[in-house]
Amino acid sequence: MARDFKTIGHEWGTLRNMAEVPAFIDSEATRLIQLADLVAYALFRKYERKDTQFSQIIDNKYDCFGGTRHGLHERI
Repeated sequence: MARDFKTIGHEWGTLRNMAEVPAFIDSEATRLIQLADLVAYALFRKYERKDTQFSQIIDNKYDCFGGTRHGLHERI
C-alpha cells in the first residue's frame, strides 16, 4: 500500500519525498525490537514517572566523548 501511495499518488498528486515508512512489528519477532521496547520503557519510566530503576542500567551505555553524551537527546 505504501508503494502504491508513493508511485501512484493520492487525490492531491504524487509524493516527491517520503520521510519514512511506518513499520509495525511484533516485539516477539526479533530480539532487536525487544531491546528497543525495553529501552523505550526505561526512558518512559525515567521521564514520565521519575523512576530510575531501569534507566540507571543503560545510563552508562551511551557514547560519551569529551564529557558530552551522544546517542540520547533529552528535551526538557
